[in-house]
Amino acid sequence: MSSNVPQDPKAAAEFFETSFNRIKTEIAKTVVGQHDVVEQLLIALFSRGHCVLVGVPGLAKTLLIQTVAQTMNLSFNRVQFTPDLMPGDITGTEVIEDNKNTGQKSFRFIKGPIFANIVLADEINRTPPKTQAALLEGMQEATITASGNRYDLDLPFFVLATQNPIEQEGTYPLPEAQLDRFMFNIWLDYPSFDEEIQIVSQTTAPRKSEILSILDKTQILELQDLVRQVPVPDHVLKQAVKLVTMTRPGRDESSDFVNQYLGWGAGPRASQYIILGAKTRALSRGRYNVEMEDLKALAVPVLRHRIVTNYAAEAEGISTVDVIHKLLESL
Repeated sequence: MSSNVPQDPKAAAEFFETSFNRIKTEIAKTVVGQHDVVEQLLIALFSRGHCVLVGVPGLAKTLLIQTVAQTMNLSFNRVQFTPDLMPGDITGTEVIEDNKNTGQKSFRFIKGPIFANIVLADEINRTPPKTQAALLEGMQEATITASGNRYDLDLPFFVLATQNPIEQEGTYPLPEAQLDRFMFNIWLDYPSFDEEIQIVSQTTAPRKSEILSILDKTQILELQDLVRQVPVPDHVLKQAVKLVTMTRPGRDESSDFVNQYLGWGAGPRASQYIILGAKTRALSRGRYNVEMEDLKALAVPVLRHRIVTNYAAEAEGISTVDVIHKLLESL
């Protein structure tokens, strides 16, 4: 498939919207409901971000990301993180090979599962920090280091890490500094009664739907570049930065509510990601301009894992999402 992304901004926005909706339609063939989750995953992918997905087992996380890879004709690997997983199990390792012609021995690098366009890091909090760090280097740099050599990863590159919110025994929770590298923190909820009926009916039947490929690598990379070109009005940019700075307690612009219930606020990366996400969301609506509704729609997944509540908030049952909604009301 060759690239056919239009050069005209308006036509390119329409192409983006059409492709975005077609991808969602294909995903809906196998994944029932979870419309917000699907949209946020796609926004992160087109923004060159990564996601951490929090949900109990059995909510089709693996099926979802496999289907996304199919609709975009991208390679996919799944890594089940365990306490004994080593960095080399993700990045790859060197093996000794005999040269049958010369009789000499030499090292050959065998690529690990991180060498795929889409990587599912299942239960990332079950592996030690040194193994988590190997994946995080690839996320940040799009390269990995093995035996002193650097290797480029295939682009586009997208990581979806999952965490189980229930069982925390024997886990290694990602620290806030590493969580900050993920564009979105997405919470996957249980399906509704009607959705679960559809899930059971669909998964116990012999027939499976065929998933069509909507885009290829070249088109995805061009659409990722297009996202960066979308203009942002000054007042929207200022409101995005204002929202993030309002989360930081102990500053002049901090409200009493923030000072009372937050121990730590979001850093500049939150401002960057909320603008990038807003640009992608605007294109997904066929618009070549960002509006305030785009910021508000993405505030929760961008900020949820970047702000830390204190003991006063925990005692009163106030969550980070409650704080974000309160701040949005004041914008």
